Amino acid sequence: MSPERQWWLRTLAVFQSPRAVFAALRDDSDEQATARQEPIVAIVLLAGIAGILSAGATGRLLDDPAIDRLLVAVLAFLTGALYGAVSYWIGGLFLHAGLRGAGGQGSFRRARHLLAFAAAPLALSLFVVWPLRLAIYGSDTFRTGGEDEGAGPLLFEAAAGAFVLWSLALLVLGVSAVHGWAWTRALVAVALAVLAVAAVTALVLLPLAAS
Repeated sequence: MSPERQWWLRTLAVFQSPRAVFAALRDDSDEQATARQEPIVAIVLLAGIAGILSAGATGRLLDDPAIDRLLVAVLAFLTGALYGAVSYWIGGLFLHAGLRGAGGQGSFRRARHLLAFAAAPLALSLFVVWPLRLAIYGSDTFRTGGEDEGAGPLLFEAAAGAFVLWSLALLVLGVSAVHGWAWTRALVAVALAVLAVAAVTALVLLPLAAS
């Protein structure tokens, strides 16, 4: 079996046997890193689209009469691809910093790949949460008011949040599996990465809020 096919199978296996999938990331050779590029691109793209669909601004797109449902789909794809790519590179950088801060070794590339496979539940949410939500609420999902109000949408948002928590749990497990660390040390590494993201975000937003 080719390395590329193995990594596609591992992409599916991350939902059932995640520790074994993350342990395979210990091999950071160029051959293995290249073999897992296509699954990583797919995960990053799908997770990015799911993230954009969950954004508050997306839920108001059809308030603009110049935007129709086809344009919403195009915008979700394009901005989702951009959002996924930025999150992959910047998030991977912060994760790499967190791993270093916790005393870990390994490349920036492996940190990015670890983050990508941990985002698999976010990619899955695009096929679990959104088709059902769109089937029930249709275009009201992307406009203010309409049937997309009340307890129903809150349940879908809670479901989307559950997939985010699943990804965070996979990230901690992945750090533990790749580096052979205890859960506590893996959690510290992820926490350091999250704190770094929060600090940089605050540094960017505070001057904007003051202006």
